[in-house]
Amino acid sequence: MKKVITYGTFDMFHKGHYNILKRAKEYGDYLIVGVTGENYDIGRGKLSVHDTLATRIENVKKTGLVDEIIVEEYLGQKIGDLIRYNIDYFVIGDDWKGKFDHLSRYCEMVYLERTKGISSTELREKNFEHYDIGIICDETDDNEIVKEAKLVNGFEVRNVYSPDEEISLKFKEKYNIENIFYDCNSIIEASDIVYVRCTIEKRVDFIRKALEKGKHVIYDSPATFKTKELMELIELSKEKKVILMENIKMVHIYVFNQLLWMTQGGLIGDILSFNCSISKNDDARSNLFYDLSSLTLLPMLKIMGQDYQKADYMVTKDGEDIEFASMNFVYPNARAVINVGNKIRVDNQLEIIGTKATIRMKENWWRSKSFRIYKPGESDAELYNTNFEGNGFKYLIKAMSTMLKNERIESMGVFEDESIKIVEILEEIEKTN
Repeated sequence: MKKVITYGTFDMFHKGHYNILKRAKEYGDYLIVGVTGENYDIGRGKLSVHDTLATRIENVKKTGLVDEIIVEEYLGQKIGDLIRYNIDYFVIGDDWKGKFDHLSRYCEMVYLERTKGISSTELREKNFEHYDIGIICDETDDNEIVKEAKLVNGFEVRNVYSPDEEISLKFKEKYNIENIFYDCNSIIEASDIVYVRCTIEKRVDFIRKALEKGKHVIYDSPATFKTKELMELIELSKEKKVILMENIKMVHIYVFNQLLWMTQGGLIGDILSFNCSISKNDDARSNLFYDLSSLTLLPMLKIMGQDYQKADYMVTKDGEDIEFASMNFVYPNARAVINVGNKIRVDNQLEIIGTKATIRMKENWWRSKSFRIYKPGESDAELYNTNFEGNGFKYLIKAMSTMLKNERIESMGVFEDESIKIVEILEEIEKTN
């Protein structure tokens, strides 16, 4: 008996999918189809999938062509499947030609010409709302939003404005942006979503102007280090019924949600210590301390909670800029220590010590693909990871897409009380120093 296998997402099932399955079936007696799992799609950054896994499996089953359906759950699974099922032919569309030639040592590779004039991408583009993103910036670094927005159906950065006209021109040329604007009101009017990417001193005014015009806003965190100003922005967004989304991308990355599950589900026991450090010595922006602090304070608040009993701060300044700060939080049965280096280098790391195990993340932990769990008496650490490329902006935009679809303005990533608490801490640091 000749066995054939093929793989695909099979989203918004159409004639092209049917034709691939029909022709694949002709190569053997038994056809196995691997349908990509939702976590696998999310992990590899394929965020435009419309149908649920159950729906996609059912649509493949309805063709009557398939003998067995499996779920593709992780990168590298194909080799194991070819061996396990003793496959004779691996059949796939010719848009993947050459990409799977290394599998020819396990079976014969067949690349089929796809049905002309139809694709899931085209169908999705017709069925999704389109949102133009405008970026307000004071530097030519886009934080990767231009590239990553294109990976989510219906979203594209089309507009740019900077108070410095030269920066606007350089940004437009660098990222091939369609429209350039010379005043902030014009770009806000032309955009459905405004991304405010500028130094903290300028953020509040731009955010407020966008909200007043009823536009959704993404902003680099924090919006301000004044609690009153943040609360005013939150109330304004509710009044205008628009989304105010804080750009802390790690909360939308799958591996961070794995980490939250481990810590909140008691899988590492009672938490005794939270230690987090961060620095970015290659970033010349002023007051970068506040941006970096948001990245460290949010995981602490999510993992340890907000009910600490005492906090103290040690700060080193260079003029008005904070060069280094150590923040110490005393919880009823635990401690949290956060070190933030701006110009002064510290090693980037996140460590959470529990009574049953310790979690460690190294290097750029806020955009990490993995973390390790160390258990007493075990020499080898358990590795938890996911496929992840880019800086995570596509996951944030995907979350915004879901919110827009469900007509929800409250973020499920960074909660309102967490945003306020971060700014309260930063305001306290500003007052005491």
